[in-house]
This record gives sequence, structure tokens and C-alpha cells, in this order.
Amino acid sequence: MKDPKLYLCIDNCFAYKRWVKPMDWMLLVKEMGAQYVEQSADTECDPLYHGAEYMRGWIRETREASEKTGVHVKNVYSGHGTYCTCGLTHWDPAVRRRFREQWMKPQADTARALGAGFGFYAHGFENSLLQDAAGYEARLEGLYDDLAELARYAGEIGLSYIGLEQMYTPHMPPWTIDGAEELVRQVYARCGAAMYLTVDLGHMNGQQFFPWPREEQILEAISRARAGEKLKRLWFGTEKAHGFFREAVAGKLSPEQAAAQILADAAEHPRLFSRPEDGSIAAWVERLGCYSPIIHLQQSDGVSSPHWPFSPEYNRRGVVSGEAFMESLGRAFAREDAPGMPPQVDEVALTLEPFLGTMANVYDAVEEIAQSVAYWRRFVPRDGMRLSEALALMRA
Repeated sequence: MKDPKLYLCIDNCFAYKRWVKPMDWMLLVKEMGAQYVEQSADTECDPLYHGAEYMRGWIRETREASEKTGVHVKNVYSGHGTYCTCGLTHWDPAVRRRFREQWMKPQADTARALGAGFGFYAHGFENSLLQDAAGYEARLEGLYDDLAELARYAGEIGLSYIGLEQMYTPHMPPWTIDGAEELVRQVYARCGAAMYLTVDLGHMNGQQFFPWPREEQILEAISRARAGEKLKRLWFGTEKAHGFFREAVAGKLSPEQAAAQILADAAEHPRLFSRPEDGSIAAWVERLGCYSPIIHLQQSDGVSSPHWPFSPEYNRRGVVSGEAFMESLGRAFAREDAPGMPPQVDEVALTLEPFLGTMANVYDAVEEIAQSVAYWRRFVPRDGMRLSEALALMRA
């Protein structure tokens, strides 16, 4: 069991295409009330877009700006560019290798040069794999191998830590609590080095739309569809299973036959479904918060991942409570290490991730980010304080 140090950070994703030079966004982060930054690759820090020579200069510029402002890069993180590609699970092995060797490792080098950690999400499973249980498993095994290679490399260069962000749909694993824990355990077993997680407080909102089908739910849906009702957000997993449903609606199968076949198909594709706890912030944090050196903070509506700020207006509408989160984190670190898992982390960077839309009013946004910092300063009034101390202050 650990008593980790806590840090409050801001991801500078808010700055991309606006405050693009290190001195610009560091001064703004300092004005907002933070001293630590999660450096987004989108904010002019991408090894493929910019090249090695630029990156060396960028590192020098960032170090100089840090010395002048007192603002530090705590972590380097992937951005939208890697989020939008199949990346590490691309069907072409050469693409996967290039992505690992020419994007992931150079970005790990950048993090090491700044004394920072490294986090990312950089893969996706094409729809055909969701129809093929064996193919899905084979691609997942390949992902474990690539992550093990990255974890090994991170250990060799002395990186503080490396971690993968959890997601919220079947085509972007890990998206369930069991799947996320399995990933960490599998990577650790393969290379003896830790691949940790990033838990995002809005990334457990999609799981509610992909539940295990139940017989009574299937029969009711068939009845309603036969009556002419247009149903949305039905989820039976594979295209084959949805075909059984359509055949029942058309009268080609009895409802009972369709339900039996849908349930049998679901049992063959268990990775396409979630359980109720997979949609719970508390469940994710209590089970995996102690294996998450980075936790992304966003206020949300509970049904999407909107990256709302923690301003008074959005806190009235949102489902994320700082008090409840801190109690869950305390329970996470009160647990013993699970069998086969790496050691619990020594620090947690609580990281605001405030995306700005293209049409956002930057003056409003800066104010709301500052309000978000003020909200979380209630729970982490001093960077580097221990979790036990933060909890004691909160409960006093």
C-alpha cells in the first residue's frame, strides 16, 4: 500500500493553435493558478509532424521557459492526432512498428528529457474485428506485446512512468474495469516493467450503452419493433446478432429463437459488453486509481465525455464530485496490490483536461479553467502533498 504524492496539473490541450509557444502557455497556466502541465502532442509537440531537429529545439525552449516561470511539465501526453488512428493496432504490421518506433519511443524520449511521465491513447479496432472473436483476441495479444516493448523501453531510459488511457467503447480497449486490469497485468507479465493506466473521469459514461443483453429486454424490443416503434441504441454486439433481431421483427424467427441466438452469440463475444460497475466513477477509481499515475479530470453529464470545466455553473449540472472522488482514491490506495499487478504508484497527477472548441470564447474559457483549478485546490491545496494529508484536510 502507498501514500502517494498528489499534483494538480492542466493539460495544455486548451492552448493548441492559440497559445502555441512554451512561454505563452506556461505564463497562462501560472495565471490560472497551476504550476504543473501535461504537455499535449497537439500543442506543437509531435515527433512526426515536427521532426527530430525541431523537437530538440522545443525541449530547450521548454526548459528555459520552465526556469523563468516556475511551471513544469509533469507529463507528456498524446493528442487528437494519435486518437484518430488505429495506430498500435493497425492491421499492417509495418504501420504498427513505425508507430511504435517513430512516434511512441521518440515521445517517451521527450518525456525523459523533461523529467516527465508519458501517457497516451493510440489505437482502435476496426469494425470487422468486433465480428471476429478470434481476430479480436489476436489483435489484443499483439497490443499487449507492443505495450510490453514500450514499457521495457521506458524502463531502460529511466522514464518516471508510462501509462495508457482507458476508453469507453468496445472498439477502443481497455474500456471495462476487468479489461483494464487484465491489460496492466498482461504487460507486466511479459516484460517485468509496469504499464500503468490513465483513468479519465468522463470515460466511464459510454459503457452504459453497451450492456450485456437480457432475454426479457430482447423480447420486449422485438415486440415494440413489430408494433412499428423505431428503436435506437439497441446493442446486441455483432452484426450477426443484430441480424437475428431483424429476422424476428420480420417474422422469420420467433422472438424466443432470436433471443436464444443473440444470447449465444454474446457469450462468444464477451469483450463487446460492459457490466453496471463499468459505468461507475467510484468503481473505476477504487479498483484502478492506485495504478493510475495520471487521472484526467473533467466535469460531465454522465452520458458523454464533454470535458466541461469545474466552474460553479457546470458543477451544478455535472456528476463529478471532488469529495466523492477523493474518498474513492483513498479507498484505492488502502487496498493491497492485486495478484500479478505492478506496484502501486508513488504519485498521482490530477490533471484537468479542458478542450476548447474551435468557436470557443477564449476569455470565458480561461476564466473557467481558473475556476476549475480553484475547485480542485480545495482538495490538493499544495502540490506534492500526500494523499493521507489531503484526505485529513478535506474531512476536517
